[in-house]
Amino acid sequence: MYKIIRFFLFKFDPEKIHYTTSKLLKNVLSIPGMKFIWKKLYSIESKSLEKELFGLKFKNPVGLAAGFDKNASMYNDLSYCGFGFIEIGTVTPLGQDGNPKPRLFRLQKDNAIINRMGFNNLGVQNAIANLKKRKTDVIIGGNIGKNKITPNEDAVDDYLISFEALFPYVDYFVVNVSSPNTPNLRALQEKEPLTALLRALQAANTAKEQRKPILLKIAPDLTNEQLDDIIEIIKEVNLDGVIASNTTISRDDLKSSNALVDSIGPGGLSGKPVKNRSTDVIRYLAEKSNKAFPIIGVGGIHSAEDALEKIEAGADLIQLYTGFIYEGPGLIKKINKAIINSKN
Repeated sequence: MYKIIRFFLFKFDPEKIHYTTSKLLKNVLSIPGMKFIWKKLYSIESKSLEKELFGLKFKNPVGLAAGFDKNASMYNDLSYCGFGFIEIGTVTPLGQDGNPKPRLFRLQKDNAIINRMGFNNLGVQNAIANLKKRKTDVIIGGNIGKNKITPNEDAVDDYLISFEALFPYVDYFVVNVSSPNTPNLRALQEKEPLTALLRALQAANTAKEQRKPILLKIAPDLTNEQLDDIIEIIKEVNLDGVIASNTTISRDDLKSSNALVDSIGPGGLSGKPVKNRSTDVIRYLAEKSNKAFPIIGVGGIHSAEDALEKIEAGADLIQLYTGFIYEGPGLIKKINKAIINSKN
């Protein structure tokens, strides 16, 4: 059924249809009894799916990655799709328009998306206003970044502003220094600036009456030497975990024509083409660190088999984004059923 719906949805501009379907979901769920039906269709509950990590208890290990609900305006409705956790953002201190449109593109032959959104969001205060309307017990993560106008030498201030503001309203934090769509942002993944940034956030976190988990989201394009640095930094600053991985700047081995890819231009590639690399990064981090910290695996999960592959490689939880768009909410239930079966 979803593939028929997708056929029509994919006839329209990707960014416009994202907001249209969001409104549609909200309207559908406002119909009396529809929340119950939707939950029955897409949710599955089982003790064997529950996972406890960094002091949080997840109903199931399948989450929604950041970027889908940038302004924390959809998480209540999305919770009926069966997710065990939902990550909002990326949120910046000030609202910003992001990069010029068009900035979101489908590569249908590759089951992929290229985006150069550029942290478009309405700012941290808008996100807080929406998080105050929380009606779900699904775990909510807050993905934080810096404003485009903020130079890297002042980036720590931006991250601290959003951290302090969001602290009462989210269950965990994700430090996003790996998006390819904000100029020079990925330079913050280098050892010295990254250590300084994470130390500052951990100091603010430790000062709280009860700290909250902080994770780092990394790019799939890092070398093994850079991944070794990540492992060292996590140990040094006592970080709670890693999300591997963000979108890639690579365009290797695509089925889509070079002409189409070239016409789209720069941006982060997500979906099936990043699956193997993200799994390799997960496996490398898990093996090299001797599984010293939790890993959330994301990148190219379009089937239950893809999800199990990430878990086998060392992921404790997984997240969907492009796979959710291409496969629909039924994918979440399929993955959770496969996880239950794998334990029997």
